[in-house]
Formats: sequence, structure tokens, C-alpha cells
Amino acid sequence: MPIVTIKMIEGRTDEQKRNLVEKVTAAISETVDAPKENISIIIEDMQKSHFAVGGVRKSDI
Repeated sequence: MPIVTIKMIEGRTDEQKRNLVEKVTAAISETVDAPKENISIIIEDMQKSHFAVGGVRKSDI
């Protein structure tokens, strides 16, 4: 039973998230031969102020 967590900066549409979930599920199912109904995906949206690269928050760019 694969469980995948995807963390990304907020701002994606529901349609983008729907497509992401469908494609990630298909890739996992194909790669590890897991039935799609056994694959769980958690999407965690992060505020830009909660994510930084190289010491700079994304909200400060």
C-alpha cells in the first residue's frame, strides 16, 4: 500500500492537482505493480513564507 506525500507551494488549481494525482498514481502502479485503489496520495500546500531556498523565503522573491 504505497503512500505518497507531495509538498508544494500553494497556487495550483484543482485541475492541476487532479492531473498530478492521476499521473503519480499511474506511475506508481506501473512501477511497483500496485493496484491503483491501494495507492494513497497526500498533497500538502505550503505558504510561500513557509518555504526557503538558499536562505531566502519564496515570499521574499
